[in-house]
Amino acid sequence: MLRTAVALAALAAAALLSMPAEAQWKWKDKTGHTQYSDLPPPINTPEQDILARPGASKARNGNVSVVSTAPASAPVAASGTASGALAPRTTDSDLEARRKVAEAEQATKVKAEQARIAAARADNCNRAKGQLATLDSGMRLARANDKGEREVLDDKQRADETKRMRDTIAADCK
Repeated sequence: MLRTAVALAALAAAALLSMPAEAQWKWKDKTGHTQYSDLPPPINTPEQDILARPGASKARNGNVSVVSTAPASAPVAASGTASGALAPRTTDSDLEARRKVAEAEQATKVKAEQARIAAARADNCNRAKGQLATLDSGMRLARANDKGEREVLDDKQRADETKRMRDTIAADCK
C-alpha cells in the first residue's frame, strides 16, 4: 500500500514537472533582444516581431510556429480557438474591475461604520437627555463610591453632573 502511494506521488510529480509552460509570449523588442513573458508585448510592437503567442500550434513542416496574421489589436472571435489567446491586454480591464469592486466594498464598510457611530451617538444623546431630566427634577440622587457604599449627590456634584450631561448633549445631539 505504501509503495503504491509513493509510486503514485512520484508519477504525479513527474507529470507536473514535464508539463510545458503555457501562456508564453515571445517577441523581439526595439533593440532586437528576444523577450519572454506571460503578458502580451507592448501595443507598439510590430506584428513581424512577435515570434510566439500562447496557444499557437506547431506545424509539423520544419517545426515552424503557425502564427495568426491578424494584428494584435484586431477583435477576437468568440469561437474558442487558439486565436482566442490573441485578445489584447484584458488584464488592465480585469484589474480595473477588481479595483472598482474593492472600492465599492470599502465604501460599504465606511457607510456601515458611519451608521454604527451615528447609532451610538443617538443612543448617547437619548441617555444624556434622560439623565439631565432626572438631574433637573430635583429628586435626591445617589451613586456608589469606590468602596461600594451609597452616597447622595451634593449640590456641587449635581452641578458637575448636569454640566457633563449638557456637554454630552451638545456633542452627540446634532
